[in-house]
Amino acid sequence: MKRRFTLALTAVFAASVTFGALPVAAQQFPTKPITLVVPFGPGSGTDQQARLLAQLLGDELKVPVVVENKAGASGFLAAQYVAKAAPDGYTLLITTNTTHAANEHLFKKIPYDPIKDFTPVSLLAIGQMLLLVRPDSPYKTLDDLLAAAKKAPGKLNFGSGSSSSRVASELLKQMAHVDAVNVPYKSNPLSITDLIGGQIDFMFADSPTALPQVQGGKLRALAASGSKRLAAAPDVPTVAEAGVKGYAMTYWTAVYMPPGASPAIVSTLNQAFGKIMVTPASKAFQDKTSGEVMLSTADGLGKFQAEESKKWGQVIRAAGIQPE
Repeated sequence: MKRRFTLALTAVFAASVTFGALPVAAQQFPTKPITLVVPFGPGSGTDQQARLLAQLLGDELKVPVVVENKAGASGFLAAQYVAKAAPDGYTLLITTNTTHAANEHLFKKIPYDPIKDFTPVSLLAIGQMLLLVRPDSPYKTLDDLLAAAKKAPGKLNFGSGSSSSRVASELLKQMAHVDAVNVPYKSNPLSITDLIGGQIDFMFADSPTALPQVQGGKLRALAASGSKRLAAAPDVPTVAEAGVKGYAMTYWTAVYMPPGASPAIVSTLNQAFGKIMVTPASKAFQDKTSGEVMLSTADGLGKFQAEESKKWGQVIRAAGIQPE
């Protein structure tokens, strides 16, 4: 699985974009405000990135760019909305593997086709999550949490505000041979609020959402979900280091347009996102959240998504999750 993921990333890099002259047909675009649609609520990692992108994209293209949150239904609402929008470049989906790699394996039927209903524009970044508990939680380490779950199967519960968040916990359950109950939320900030309030016992949350809570002392991180420690939280071990060998989970963000988009406009947007993702402001955001810029051509994103769909299908099946 790791080899396939590496090969997918290699393919993306091999197809890296060249920022050359814009096609003639795209030179008139854009002439009015652009909307970035986000499938999660305000304060989520995707929302934070989208708001920075809106500012930078507006500066680059010289038009207003706004963010519109359409949270809920595991990203269905936002995905459907963009899929039905005009393919003119003024409605873009800033999304993650939730809508475009995981949902098709988590649900028996989804109200959109993650391939046919969208035009890929560019991969943006990859990141990882933190396993969180309250500061006063009796679980000081991952071993403590797993021991409690083994002692009382089904008693502990965890929040999930995205497919990445849910699958990260489900995979931990499967690999550590424990049982805990999933409590779904529209977005991770909402589940974090309940975690702080004591309504749930633990959760995985994306690093942009989790790190401020950890650094502010409102939550404690037991482990990081990726294959290496977060630069912004170097004292927090990975799940694998903490005892669950072989565990590794990351998520990615990307931008899509509705189906049937003009190649010229796709090229304009691909180049624009490529430029703004390597600006000092964007790099500072990734450094702050321990993310990693990961760009692609439009075709590169399509190939990457196909590989990721296979990977997430394998992970979801390995975690024993039955499609709803």
